[in-house]
Amino acid sequence: MEKKQYYITTPIYYPSSNLHIGHTYCTVMADAMARFKRLTGYDVMFLTGTDEHGQKIQKVATEHGTTPQAYVDGVVAGIKELWKTMEISYDDFIRTTEERHVKRVQELFRKMYEKGDIYKGEYEGWYCTPCEAFWTETQAVDGKCPDCGRPVEKAKEEAYFFRLSNYQDRLIELFETNPEFLQPESRRNEMLSFARQGLEDLCISRSSFDWGIPVPLDEKHVIYVWLDALSNYITALGYPDEPEKYNHYWPADVHLVGKEIVRFHSIIWPAMLMSLDLPLPKKVLGHGWILLEGGKMSKSRGNIVDPVKLIERYGVDALKYFLLREYTFGQDGLFTNEVMLTRMNSDLANDLGNLVSRTTSMIEKYNGGIVPAAGKEEGTDSELKQLALGTAAKVEAHMDKFSFSLALEEIWTLIRRTNKYIDETSPWLLAKDEANKERLNTVLHNLAESLRIVSVLIQPFMHSTSTEIRKQLGLWFADPEWADTQEFDVMEGEQVKKGNAIFPRMDIEKELAELEAMKEPEAPQREYPPIKDLIDYEDFAKLDFRVGLVQSCEKHPKADKLLVFQIKMGNEVRQILSGVADCYKPEDLIGKKVIVVANLKPRMLRGLESKGMLLFADNGERFEYLTTSAPDGEIVS
Repeated sequence: MEKKQYYITTPIYYPSSNLHIGHTYCTVMADAMARFKRLTGYDVMFLTGTDEHGQKIQKVATEHGTTPQAYVDGVVAGIKELWKTMEISYDDFIRTTEERHVKRVQELFRKMYEKGDIYKGEYEGWYCTPCEAFWTETQAVDGKCPDCGRPVEKAKEEAYFFRLSNYQDRLIELFETNPEFLQPESRRNEMLSFARQGLEDLCISRSSFDWGIPVPLDEKHVIYVWLDALSNYITALGYPDEPEKYNHYWPADVHLVGKEIVRFHSIIWPAMLMSLDLPLPKKVLGHGWILLEGGKMSKSRGNIVDPVKLIERYGVDALKYFLLREYTFGQDGLFTNEVMLTRMNSDLANDLGNLVSRTTSMIEKYNGGIVPAAGKEEGTDSELKQLALGTAAKVEAHMDKFSFSLALEEIWTLIRRTNKYIDETSPWLLAKDEANKERLNTVLHNLAESLRIVSVLIQPFMHSTSTEIRKQLGLWFADPEWADTQEFDVMEGEQVKKGNAIFPRMDIEKELAELEAMKEPEAPQREYPPIKDLIDYEDFAKLDFRVGLVQSCEKHPKADKLLVFQIKMGNEVRQILSGVADCYKPEDLIGKKVIVVANLKPRMLRGLESKGMLLFADNGERFEYLTTSAPDGEIVS
């Protein structure tokens, strides 16, 4: 019988720096679902990857003194190593710099252009570099990005546009007639409201930087990040030139994304697919954020939690369990070390670890390590058996809704009931009288069977722990199958061998102290110079700030700290000297936009005239030039 296909994707992550536990949360959910579907008989395609183009990457690479490609190669290697450490079972890893993706994105651009859905125009609006997003005047609240809260810059340039407005009515109809398309419901309501307010055509190319896929019709433009990035879900399947895998797996069953990028996946991506006359994904799921005290976890805020350090200390399955069990899908959740350790101690050490240890110990001690056959069944046996055999269906129902926490709670209900069964039957008392041998064997058999079923149920969430439990039960020779959860009396004669505690109990207070000691020491508070005396507005208005373009830069022949710049400001080129040679190589500054104090009186510096001043910010370690994407010669006010 041919297996049914299941295609699940994570977002492709932006490799501006290493990933944190928030990204791990999304990928762990996708991995658990992929493993669950494989276990229940599906032919699964699980895709993840990296979104490697854009102005932010180019800027970060320049700051690191390297090329964008070399920079992302290093970060992506770290991401792949993290997924290896996390034992993520992806089937494909797509990079947007790969040739297979580049050529296919260009072909998609051509198709949309030929349909009349792409046209050339000029863009002027507010741009957030970290988010790679354009915003209108009304969307950029108080001059800040509505997504990340950071300042936006005014940008104006020639660009290609996608006629997103053409698909407004179809998108509204999609949200109204197919409520399952976007979940949870709060996200659907938000996007429906957004679409009803009116959709503007979308800027899909940039010409102010070159780190991207060239527009096939006009190579001075590069394809803007969202057309590039979102296409990965079909380019990884071979669309349009190698359609066999695409035809097999598309449409995707689930795009799993963070709530901050729901708009791109539920509005822009469906509109692109409509333009291409392709089927839409079946579902977009927007999960919540993992929050630290003080707000959202963010690389730019420097408040991230490194998953590798947690894995090294507690193991990958413990971290996976915590992420899936603690947080409710679709809602934000607070992360603290105390919450994590309490959950691990309670559920993993006290419940599951205790059950494994007690069961294997008693079978070794009371029956020579051999799983006995079942004997006569009593009332408490029947209750345990019925619960064990009914748990899989409950787990499936919750997994269909991505309710990982509830699915795990069903499994832990069985684990806790099995521990209670031990207390109710008291095998240690039965073992004192040979007359109770048959009853003892029945109890030991039922414990082994319940634990066997638990080992199958937890496999999608904690596959290494599942393997270790099966090894201790003497089931090392057989891989788990979901159908195994529907049978109870299948074990007899297996050789049990107790191993080390799978989840040792922790002293939480001690662990908290040690985790605190492992933190990176906070940098000492920097002392800033006091604000200078107040000036009148008229005094400030005397200063003339202009955008300048660095045409050339070289070291001063007589001064080690001075760099000699030739700065283009509109129709004028000026020589300006600046004492930043300790911070920059001359060649690294050529082509950069800078801010110039243009009406400063010229002065001589070590024999050369300087006609103006460049603005730099002191970050405590070096000077950073202030920049903008505005054309050179423009006034800065």
